Amino acid sequence: MNLSTTNPLGDKKTRATLPWGNWGVRSAALAYLTVLLVIPLLVIIQDGTREGLAELWRQITLPMAWHALKLTLWTSALMMVINTIMGTLTAFVLVRYDFPGKRILNGIIDLPLAIPTLVTGVMLVILFGPQEAVGAWLKDQFDFSVIFAPPGIILALLFLTFPFVVRSVQPVLLELDLAQEHAAATLGAGSWTIFRRIIIPPLTLPIVTGALLSFARAIGEFGSIVVVAGNIPFVSQTAAVYVFGEVESENRLGASAMSIVMVAIAFSLMMFANYLRQRSRLSSVKEIP
Repeated sequence: MNLSTTNPLGDKKTRATLPWGNWGVRSAALAYLTVLLVIPLLVIIQDGTREGLAELWRQITLPMAWHALKLTLWTSALMMVINTIMGTLTAFVLVRYDFPGKRILNGIIDLPLAIPTLVTGVMLVILFGPQEAVGAWLKDQFDFSVIFAPPGIILALLFLTFPFVVRSVQPVLLELDLAQEHAAATLGAGSWTIFRRIIIPPLTLPIVTGALLSFARAIGEFGSIVVVAGNIPFVSQTAAVYVFGEVESENRLGASAMSIVMVAIAFSLMMFANYLRQRSRLSSVKEIP
């Protein structure tokens, strides 16, 4: 009885001679990325620098543009700090505790990634608008405005970027070995000591990665911000809203200049986050016996 066998080397050689195996798939992917990402980026860089770097810098340092950029950076930074802490705690609760509605809550966390950002702005206006109960109470009791002010920007960014830290930390928490925690508890270590000395160290890179991703995402947010903050120069106008205003004013150079700065910041953060993510994977692989 003859048994048909396949030669792995022969299959590999056959696959190597197929044109789609060599160049077709790669060419299609690279062409798609070039048309969709590389060419638009090159166009915006060319447009923003067409009158020289000195003019680019002048456009960025105009009082209105500079204020919008600073507002974007400090609100994004504050959001990042808050979401880093609360996102890490949320991931810890979802992994280590069981409670009614856990699956629903776990699904809700991803909701900001699915709904239009304009909906986020509308929700916040309904809740904190000056004519609404909560917003009016804050204004009357504390003279504190949320809508059309920086607090509204921060709340919108907190909502939209919350999943980044949670989803970066949660998989690592799921893979942690509980034996070390049990051993530390047996030796008399308290809950805080175990959390600080055993749980947090392997989570450092995922936490930083999630924080950077949330910051990069916040820099370019437009839909929710234009609803909750409006377009008030020197008050609540962020960099993205400033770009929109410059486009409407037919100042394409100013819009391109600010866009280049936003892209450069976001791209740098994304590259660093990817580096940390790769480093975290390599560290986990080395720990496998």
